[in-house]
Amino acid sequence: MTEPADPRPDYQPPAGHRRLHLTVAWDGAPFAGWQSQPGVPSVQDTLHAAFTALNTAAFRPVAAGRTDAGVHAEAMPAHVDIPDTFRVPTAKLARALNAHLPPTVAVLHAAEAPAGFHARFSCTERQYVYRLLAHPQRHPLWHGRALHVPHPLDAAAMNAAAAALTGTHDFAAFATQEDRQTVRELRVLRVQPGPLIWEIHVHGESFLRHMVRGLVGTLLLAGQGRLTPAQAEDILHSRQRSQAGANVPAHGLSFTGARYERFDASTTYRSSR
Repeated sequence: MTEPADPRPDYQPPAGHRRLHLTVAWDGAPFAGWQSQPGVPSVQDTLHAAFTALNTAAFRPVAAGRTDAGVHAEAMPAHVDIPDTFRVPTAKLARALNAHLPPTVAVLHAAEAPAGFHARFSCTERQYVYRLLAHPQRHPLWHGRALHVPHPLDAAAMNAAAAALTGTHDFAAFATQEDRQTVRELRVLRVQPGPLIWEIHVHGESFLRHMVRGLVGTLLLAGQGRLTPAQAEDILHSRQRSQAGANVPAHGLSFTGARYERFDASTTYRSSR
């Protein structure tokens, strides 16, 4: 039996260029996010400048996700199209780029991209972790990496609320200033408590603006005994942003991995943490 044709386009670099895929990590604090924006520092522009410093007219790099200001990335897939005349060996490219990048950004890995690979449009799952410092006192080594929550949290209540939100739904109640259609598939929403750091894992193919931070803010209400699973479901169905919890700060959020189902394991990116 003949398999049906894949309806997704086969992305190719422009003529005279080849495509590389990179794994990039960054501290989000000094950046206005991944995406290039006039007058503010972005990860995209910073990485592009490093290619320019290597004397190549590379196209602007493309990432799997366009993170918000202050959001970190532990393993962000990206691609960049470079001229065929570029002479830096791919095996040495990460080190060469890192010599021209600030301490807040690093290329962890560089390789030739498989045919048809597009870091953004080929991506079939994006993975985030939001970290909570669940302790009465702040901890200086987690400053800027986790949200300090000094009061007790009920992990079971948070996971019960998370279960009510998981699945394919209209997530308008958790999005900020969103003009796209608001139905999304939330594949994983799970609270993993720890002795000091709690992690909230969030997986899906794509997310609305500030959706992850709104979901975490709502789960915190459940953890404080201020929200039941039934009420979480009511918020979801209301489609009203004012009904859900406040957006938690960006500094606790990290992009941790991505999946590309059309490609092999070499293009499945995950944080090593």
